[in-house]
Amino acid sequence: MSLPQLSPPLANAYKALSSHRFRSTSSMQGFSELARERSKTVTSFYNQSAIDVSAEKASVRLTLATLLYSGKSPDGHHILSSAKYLHKELPVRIAHRIKGFRSLPFIIGCNPTILQVHELYIRAYHMLSDFPLIKDQDVEARFCKLVQQLLDDHKDVVTMLAQGFRECRRHMQDETIIRSFLDTTLCSRLGIRMLATHHLALHEDNPDFVGIICRRLSPKKIIEKWVDFARRLCEHQYGNSPRVRINGHVAARFPFIPLPLDYILPELLKNAMRATMESHLDTPYNVPDVVVTIANNDIDFVIRISDRGGGIPHNIIDKVMDYHFSTAEESAQDPRMSNLFNNITNSGNQSSPMHGFGFGLPTSRAYAEYLGGSLSIQSMQGIGTDVYLRLRHIDGKGESFRV
Repeated sequence: MSLPQLSPPLANAYKALSSHRFRSTSSMQGFSELARERSKTVTSFYNQSAIDVSAEKASVRLTLATLLYSGKSPDGHHILSSAKYLHKELPVRIAHRIKGFRSLPFIIGCNPTILQVHELYIRAYHMLSDFPLIKDQDVEARFCKLVQQLLDDHKDVVTMLAQGFRECRRHMQDETIIRSFLDTTLCSRLGIRMLATHHLALHEDNPDFVGIICRRLSPKKIIEKWVDFARRLCEHQYGNSPRVRINGHVAARFPFIPLPLDYILPELLKNAMRATMESHLDTPYNVPDVVVTIANNDIDFVIRISDRGGGIPHNIIDKVMDYHFSTAEESAQDPRMSNLFNNITNSGNQSSPMHGFGFGLPTSRAYAEYLGGSLSIQSMQGIGTDVYLRLRHIDGKGESFRV
């Protein structure tokens, strides 16, 4: 809904809300200072037609096989081609997301935290649209700096959305609208970040990678990395953690992107460990193992995470994939947990644990489906839970997904 269509009282309210600039919090002080320098109210952009024109264009999604086998040219032409594609594609995708924010119920769209994210997207759109055509390597180098700056500016978007929707949860009357918005927004964000990070990584000389695609990714190694992280987090919270056994096709290697796995795996492992510890509070130093099984074939690969944490009660099994449903809201708010997570990961694709916001599982499910796969749960109440993450190979016999 554009501003001229609003009644004067609503328009004034919207202006008042949009003048609420980026709030400084202990976790986002540096981010807020940077945002204030560029801050423009969202209403100042509402009369511009450029976003509407871009939002009507279709995005051009690429298969990862295309990115993997596009090859490198000695003269750097492949980098210029990638930059030109991004320069044209990113404003279109961002315009789609701005259109999504405009379509939110008014009371939710006016939430200050959600409005901050809306403004972030509007500024990103105009910064990219105003950037000159990329004709040579010097301009491309400046474009890379802009892309990196935008990645840094947007690193807290998932946390901010989780916080914003939590703040206005009582105003949500239609859960399907919210779920559709969050699924689309979070997956679009993942796609944008993968494309942008891939372009930046093309400048690096790493024989094991083509951009962000690992030529021979080992599921076992990436699982082990996040097992170490989850165990440290668990030990910090409970004083101990379950042992994790990895079995199945442990020697499997294939081309894939680590980035989405770097979000999904810690979420699933944290859930399994927390359930295990909280169902054995009387015997915290004698808890059953978590078992991770890898299954690989020509079309896809499956990672099963099995715990013996008592399973999911019947009355909540249908809710665990809903945004904002969490069984750990109180323990999640310990600021030490967020700080520990930040220190361990120090990565751009995630900056807070999501634990307690109720975003972990639904976001992981959305990411898995975006990547042409699935995330499913089988729970044996009174025993434990098996979570199956199935992801499609990027160069397998089946049709590859598009980013």
